[in-house]
Amino acid sequence: MSEVTADPAVEPRERVRGRLVLLAGGTSAAGRACARVLGEAGARVVVVGSNAARLREAAESAPAAATELCDLTDPAAVSALRDRVHAAHGTVDGVIHLVGGWRGGGGLAGQSDEDLAVLLRSFTALRHISRAFDDDLRTSDAGRLAIVSSTAVVRPLAGGANYAAVKAASEAWTRAVAQGYAKSARDTGRELSAAGVIFRVRSLGGLEEALASAVVALWDDEAAAWNDVVVDIDTGG
Repeated sequence: MSEVTADPAVEPRERVRGRLVLLAGGTSAAGRACARVLGEAGARVVVVGSNAARLREAAESAPAAATELCDLTDPAAVSALRDRVHAAHGTVDGVIHLVGGWRGGGGLAGQSDEDLAVLLRSFTALRHISRAFDDDLRTSDAGRLAIVSSTAVVRPLAGGANYAAVKAASEAWTRAVAQGYAKSARDTGRELSAAGVIFRVRSLGGLEEALASAVVALWDDEAAAWNDVVVDIDTGG
């Protein structure tokens, strides 16, 4: 990671204060942790989910966060979401993509088309949400797009081939977005202000707080320190 000199007058966790951060698929345990920790750091949070009951639970755990019901695999619904967020809260400074889930097992023979279709919903949602809010993130003075990927990308197993392939595609998409941020900055003669980041975990179970802290830290340094960076979050070090 690049060395960045931070402003000594601003505490690191204060730099996210006032930022509008959208948690896509934020009704999971990891999403609730991110909403709470971001809120404690002074960020404005919008939790997006496709299940109304789980959205209500997320709202109870982070009362200051706004919630939005949206099928992120539907491009028209995502465009409408963007319009609602803009009207209610303004432009977005961060999109944290938490849409996930696991399907697998049974070796290569067990990698069914049905399981792949379910897993692909995460990649489809990432494509839609990153495109819908691309202008917001590129023009923010501290735009951040982050996804949660898996160490399975580095060491894929036959029983998780579908899962690893979808995560690898999501990483490739995020890296392409990061390249787009850098190119936009060069083409317009501006300093890079947006970053695409990949968090990798072996399993999120028990690491929700660590992930939430890592999300807050995305605003601790300048974009150049984060763009096209992979951050390993794992109790294994």
